[in-house]
Amino acid sequence: MVNSVTKKAPIVLAVDTDDLMTAIEWVKSTEGLISVYKLGLEFFLNFGQAGIRAISESTDADIFLDLKLHDIPHTVKGAALAVKNLNPKYLTVHASGGEAMIRAASDALTNTFVTGVTVLTSLSELDIAQIGFKENALDSAVGLATIAVAGGARAVVCSPLEITAIRQSVGAEILIITPGVRPADVTIVDDQVRTMTPREAIDRGADLVVIGRPITSAWAQGASALRDRAVHISSQIL
Repeated sequence: MVNSVTKKAPIVLAVDTDDLMTAIEWVKSTEGLISVYKLGLEFFLNFGQAGIRAISESTDADIFLDLKLHDIPHTVKGAALAVKNLNPKYLTVHASGGEAMIRAASDALTNTFVTGVTVLTSLSELDIAQIGFKENALDSAVGLATIAVAGGARAVVCSPLEITAIRQSVGAEILIITPGVRPADVTIVDDQVRTMTPREAIDRGADLVVIGRPITSAWAQGASALRDRAVHISSQIL
C-alpha cells in the first residue's frame, strides 16, 4: 500500500501486549503515523519503568502513561513523583478522586499533562446507575471533567458521546482525549459500550482518539499489515 499519510494522525495507539519486543515492533512499524503511544497499567506492571523507557527511546512520539491513579492526595503525589523521571507527556488520574487529588498530581508533574478520566467507556447507563452516580453518563462526565480542570488537569478523557458537552464546559484550551472509537469498516467485539467512529469523534471536537485493537490486531499478518492498517485508519481521520 502506498503511504499517503504525510503527517501524524491524532491517534493514541494503545500498546496492549504482554510481550515487550512486540510492543517495540508495534512502535517501529507505525513510526511517523501515530502521535502518541499509550502504555497502560498492564504494560507498567509487566515491564515497569524500564519498559516505559524502552518504548520512549524507540520513538519521538509522545508517551501517554495510563495508570489512572486514584487514592488520597498524598499517595497520588508520591506516585506521580515516582514516574516523573519518565517524563510522560500525559498521565491519567481518575477525576472521581476529587479536586485535591488531581491538584496533588498536577503540582508534582508541572511538565506533564495530568489527564482526568471521567466515566469509563465500558460503563453503560445501567452500570452507572448501579454504581450510584447521581446523574446519567453525560452529566456525570461533564461534572467530573469540570472537577479535573479545577484541580489543574490540562486534558480529560471521555467517551465520544460526551465530547461536545465537555468542550462547552471546559473551554478550548483543555485537550479532549477519546477512547471508545471504532472505524466503521473494522468489526471487533470488546468491552467498549459508548462508541462512534474516529472521524465523528474528531469532528465533535476531540483532540486525540485512542485506538488499539482495530490497528494492532493486524500484527497477526506481520509488520507491513500493521502499518497498512495504521495508514488506512489514519487516512480516515486526516
